Amino acid sequence: MSIHSRIIPLPVTRRSGYDRAMHDRATHTYALPRLLIGAVCIAFSPIFVRLSEIGPLATAFYRVYLALPVLWLFVAHDTERNFPSDGTRPRDWLYMFLAGVLFALDLIAWHTSIMLTSVANATLLANFAPVFVTIGSWLLFKERFSVKFLVALALGIAGAATLMGDSLQLDHAHLAGDALGLLTAVFYGGYILTVSRLRRRLPTFLVMAVSGLVSALMLLPVAVYVETDILAYTAYGWAILAGLALISHTGGQGMITFSLAHLPAAFSSLTLLLQPVIAAFLAWWLLDESLRTWQSVGALMVLWAIVLARLERVRRD
Repeated sequence: MSIHSRIIPLPVTRRSGYDRAMHDRATHTYALPRLLIGAVCIAFSPIFVRLSEIGPLATAFYRVYLALPVLWLFVAHDTERNFPSDGTRPRDWLYMFLAGVLFALDLIAWHTSIMLTSVANATLLANFAPVFVTIGSWLLFKERFSVKFLVALALGIAGAATLMGDSLQLDHAHLAGDALGLLTAVFYGGYILTVSRLRRRLPTFLVMAVSGLVSALMLLPVAVYVETDILAYTAYGWAILAGLALISHTGGQGMITFSLAHLPAAFSSLTLLLQPVIAAFLAWWLLDESLRTWQSVGALMVLWAIVLARLERVRRD
């Protein structure tokens, strides 16, 4: 039975106009906390990749592949009950395919950039995604942004750069890796914009399941071609991959995907700058990596940027 045929018959609970309004308001209220939880969950992904027994591209494949059974189980028992009354359209499937391609390209570009440049360079450049989301929202969807939001965006990027500090390496030898790091931001920005449009019609787990399947089908041949070992050696290695799939992808990316139906894509992408902040503290806590004073200053800059953007959003609402 096709997904299309399963979508239409699902029962939808009838609500009065007042009940529906209250439900929508409550859902919107939970969007920001879920976005923040999502940022925390995906902040674990560099830790999982670092601890993985296999190569970064194979690890990226298992991130989405091992999440698929859980995601499709959620699709079969979706509790959001917000499937479109007219079912899925061909354009919906096209956009879900595009989201899967963009997410796979994002992982390929980022993991390859780590091999060609420093981790700090790759991470910082990948976190330029909010810039491309803002530009894309303006060019494609005619969304306008206040000066305060643009200041918050600049402060957030500056804070992320300060957080990386002297780990950054400006060198011609790393030019290809740096370019791939910046390309990562372009791909992830495109993914955020595509998913935010999909979530206007489709439920979270359908979007994630279909796009995840596309990503896995793209990542598998790349991993097999580039890396020799694509199977973990021990139960510990498989546990790391399962943690990446369940915590960072199903949990983290799932929370972010949910939130994109209720929060602007540009604000959401800026809030995700919280990820490198949390990752730095996790590396200090779990991997005994030093955390200097200026890194704490950079973290505070990112946090203040998110607060400024949120205050501006509340004022506009």
